[in-house]
Amino acid sequence: MLDPGGPGTARGPHDPGPDAAAAPDPRSPEERAAGDPSGPWGPDGESAGAPDQDPESYARTVCLRLLTVAPRTRAQLAEALRTRGVEEPVAETVLERFGEVGLIDDAAFSAAWVESRHAGRGLGRRALAGELRRRGVDEETVRDAVDDISADQEEATARDLVRRKLAATRGREDTVRVRRAMGMLARKGYPAGLAYRVIREELEAEGSDLELPDPDL
Repeated sequence: MLDPGGPGTARGPHDPGPDAAAAPDPRSPEERAAGDPSGPWGPDGESAGAPDQDPESYARTVCLRLLTVAPRTRAQLAEALRTRGVEEPVAETVLERFGEVGLIDDAAFSAAWVESRHAGRGLGRRALAGELRRRGVDEETVRDAVDDISADQEEATARDLVRRKLAATRGREDTVRVRRAMGMLARKGYPAGLAYRVIREELEAEGSDLELPDPDL
């Protein structure tokens, strides 16, 4: 589940990568022996959850289909099974098995998500934590993933974002430029104190004499 993309082939948590087909097979030995020539989509590209399919097989099919499209958290898969009418005990059995073989790994998902979204979208720790919580990741795993971004790394990313925003608004009133830069950093989940300090320092580097109020006052 960990996003394996490297330089030149970066993949976010939405891309299962070329090795997805090599993941451990969660089916029982009997199911593997019987085979499934239609694959998880069925012969016509539709879900293979036929009415005569036993509940666990159907649940596995649903999960495999979703994981082929993109990595998912355990909570996302549980919700998908619930909306498809899979009973909770059956869902828990299947999800446990998927976790045992490594097809569900919220810690790996979260680490990959944070790395991808911070590097690709410039999101701050607060925004990243919110995204993971909305995907059902537990608080401890969220905290561990977000803590991989140090305060220095977050500040460096914020500074790069501010420099680009100020460059794009050069020629406008400094108050307008500050407002736009502040709004951008707020939407990306950066603390107000950090945002004010970075913007003030970057404006001073340009030679601006605009006085910014201390956000803590």
